Amino acid sequence: MRLRSLAMVLAAACLLLLTGGPTSLAQQQPQQRSLFQMFWQIPAQPRNATPQPRQRVAPAVRRRDAPVVVRDDPVIPKVDVTSRIVVMGDSLANLLANGLDDALNNRPDVEVIHKAKPDSGLVRSDFYDWPKTISELLASDQKISIGVVLLGLNDRQPMREGETVHEPLSPRWLELYSDRIDAIANAFAGKRVPLIWVGAPPMQNGRLSADLVTFNDLYRQRVEKAGGQYVDLWGGFVDAENRYAATGPDVSGQPVRLRLGDGIHFTAAGARKAAHFVDLVIRRMIEAAPQNSVIALPVSPETGAPSAPELQPGGVERLIDQMVAGVPTIGLPAALQARPLAGPIQPLTGQAALSEQPLLASIAEARGRGDAALQLERVFGQGIAPDPLPGRLDDYRWPR
Repeated sequence: MRLRSLAMVLAAACLLLLTGGPTSLAQQQPQQRSLFQMFWQIPAQPRNATPQPRQRVAPAVRRRDAPVVVRDDPVIPKVDVTSRIVVMGDSLANLLANGLDDALNNRPDVEVIHKAKPDSGLVRSDFYDWPKTISELLASDQKISIGVVLLGLNDRQPMREGETVHEPLSPRWLELYSDRIDAIANAFAGKRVPLIWVGAPPMQNGRLSADLVTFNDLYRQRVEKAGGQYVDLWGGFVDAENRYAATGPDVSGQPVRLRLGDGIHFTAAGARKAAHFVDLVIRRMIEAAPQNSVIALPVSPETGAPSAPELQPGGVERLIDQMVAGVPTIGLPAALQARPLAGPIQPLTGQAALSEQPLLASIAEARGRGDAALQLERVFGQGIAPDPLPGRLDDYRWPR
């Protein structure tokens, strides 16, 4: 038995050597199959077959959806705009305009128009001439209800007058600067457009803040002299010791960061807080302005009184009498028909005129006569309680 098994193993080894083994399979024709392939049932491979590179499947990347931002106060579209607020000035004015957009979001009839120019001011008229620009804007067909101006951030530089250069905050420099403020304020006053000049807030740089204090004093004096209104932002952006504060309460009272890292510009919360002070003045102006629905009534050129007959003294009564003329009289009691418009006039001081019937009567006459009068005298005069009646609340007798 062992010999037979050993012989079979040797025969298989010889057969393997004669056929060349599995290494010769790739060299044979696809139609020719060796005895080893048929014995071990190995399928024939195609000629010149090259192994296909394994394709790497990229891992599935989970796509993140962009977060949906839902505002607490949805943007209300502007319809039937009756008030147009034009904001002019430097980069701080541009941020203020953004804050006013948020503050006036609930007013669909009010539109904020951005006209700010960064890096501009009143000194470099060669770069941007604000008095000329504002005069042209007011003279155009664009309807302006209220003008808002915030300048001064870029005005700490020399001012040229012909060939002479004046240093900042010198006496002549302040005169020329005041003249340019007056040119803007008078342009609004000449067109009867309300002007709100917003003072500059404090800055992190102490020297810049000190110069802005001088600018704000000039703004207040010159604008109020021309009939405009000045809004002070200083108190909203300082701490308890009147120093620059980068953080502070927002419009809802929550502590937030109000200024950017440069110590000059507002954050979104700071711009909204600055706009809060201006928004109060704007709403007051809009409410005080006459509405378009008011109709002017014709008046007499001599007296100024309304010329319409129904608007003259007693005209409404005469109009009613004409309307009810010819209507049959309703059968009312004589007392109602003869009702006077007013009673007799009684003097408040001095002796009243004697009349046939006194205004007051005695207590006995007021109570009258009979059993009812005796009962009233007993209760109110002598203080004796009336006898209880059966079934009344003051009857405490046990029922029988």
